[in-house]
Amino acid sequence: MLTFVNVLGFSILIPILPFVVKDHNAPTWIYGLLLTFYSAFQFLGSPYLGSLSDSLGRKPILLISQAGTLLSWFVFLVAGFIADIPIMGLALPIWIIGLSRILDGITGGNTSVTNAYVSDITNRDEKSYVFGYMGGIVGIGMIIGPAIGGLSASTSLGHTGTVLTAIGISIITLITITFWLKESLPPQKRKIRKKESFMDQFFILRRIKNEQPNAHIKLLFKVKFFFSMMMAFYIATIALFLIDTFRFDEKELGIFMFIIGIFLSFNQAFISRIFIRKLGEIKTLFIGLILTVIGIICITLTTNIYLFISFYYFLNLGLSLCFPTFNALISINSESNNQGEVMGISESIHSFCMASFPIIAAALYGLIGFHLYYFIAVLPLIAVSIAYWGYKKLDKSLIK
Repeated sequence: MLTFVNVLGFSILIPILPFVVKDHNAPTWIYGLLLTFYSAFQFLGSPYLGSLSDSLGRKPILLISQAGTLLSWFVFLVAGFIADIPIMGLALPIWIIGLSRILDGITGGNTSVTNAYVSDITNRDEKSYVFGYMGGIVGIGMIIGPAIGGLSASTSLGHTGTVLTAIGISIITLITITFWLKESLPPQKRKIRKKESFMDQFFILRRIKNEQPNAHIKLLFKVKFFFSMMMAFYIATIALFLIDTFRFDEKELGIFMFIIGIFLSFNQAFISRIFIRKLGEIKTLFIGLILTVIGIICITLTTNIYLFISFYYFLNLGLSLCFPTFNALISINSESNNQGEVMGISESIHSFCMASFPIIAAALYGLIGFHLYYFIAVLPLIAVSIAYWGYKKLDKSLIK
């Protein structure tokens, strides 16, 4: 449920955010800036909340996080009733939407805490499959979110309808956590909280050094950095690319995202499990990264929607194999009493990339268009190279 709502809160905006920016006469790079606001503050909040959950328990932190998400949607709602008063070259509603993204981001550590929760209640053999099923839930969120966003925005309420829907979902989730979610980390297994400067949240390398993870975790962090950089460029531009290529409106973009969400859900819940069972997590990760490279290049080669969807499946399958294996490998190789901290650092790496690169990606896309995707394809290629040579050095038997 929590994983589903996390994805829904993001994916519901995919079909409408580019049009919201356009409606307020803001330049294309503002779309990337709004993505950056959310991720920049998630970068700060995720490791802190993840670490806090190791000492206070998972449930109270999840409650705080979901309450922050609900508040952020109310702030977003206010933006729809404010006049386009120019402030520093941008309409006031854009600034308010930016504030809502900041509020959601700073309490957006529920991904790391949710992953830690799953790690608490699963054993070694279950982790890969359970994270695969969670990936399937992510896919469902990617199916339903854009569809809800596109369809609700096409009603008489417009974008306000989308925000009201998100508020309703957040309220239901908050009630569910309060009354039905059981704590997964008993007091005797909690870690004594150490005092640390809030400024430490800015420095991922310092956090990694303080945590002193093993060589496997360090390698996974390196690979995830380049994978997350690729995702940042991809997420910041894919809606723009689809709109330019196929002239989609909100509803059409939502329907397309519904279709690819079906792919993502099926691939993560079922196909990734087959790959992991036959080949193991590490080889599955290699294959996923290679398919991602192929898919990114192929989607630039056609404007035929049916051929495009066929090519897109390769990209979708690659991503679907990477997502659950990253989480599973990090969970398997970290200690039980610091799952929240390690998952928090992992999410912080992703958030750092999402905070740093979307505005650059949107600006570059405005200059060179789809040619940007050839650069994006290089990033997972670097990631798979680092993974291959790193694992070969650590344990040659893992990649035979």
